[in-house]
Amino acid sequence: MKLVPLIGSGVAGPLGVLHLPRMWLKCILAAKGMLADGYPDLGKGFDAMTMAALNLTEEETRNYIRTNLPSYIEFENWIVQKNGGKIDGAKVAAHNRAVLQYHHDEETKKAILSEAGLKDDGSLPDAVNLNAIDDYTCFHKWLKSQ
Repeated sequence: MKLVPLIGSGVAGPLGVLHLPRMWLKCILAAKGMLADGYPDLGKGFDAMTMAALNLTEEETRNYIRTNLPSYIEFENWIVQKNGGKIDGAKVAAHNRAVLQYHHDEETKKAILSEAGLKDDGSLPDAVNLNAIDDYTCFHKWLKSQ
């Protein structure tokens, strides 16, 4: 069974880092061969932004998760250890602002809205909400196919 990751990018765990729970979920699902088609475990958008904010590389993050299958809290603890026992609050705040302010290009926005059956009335401009709509649409399609 392949699953759509339904934790949104606007969700943070105890460290307060937006998107981190979603990134962990995608990696865990991918490690078990359960991530829905079309979803990268670690992509070039929010995943890359999150890893950069936390001083992580794609290779070490993917390797840690695939090797250890950590709980979410274990994953956060590993990140803190990788950062010398402390996470830079200013970096987290800057990252969170960047996530919340990120906008897709017009083509991506139109595709997501069209697939969901929504008109572009300007009420969903940011990528966090558009990605959530895309996840809900993908999940519903998967559900109907079961």
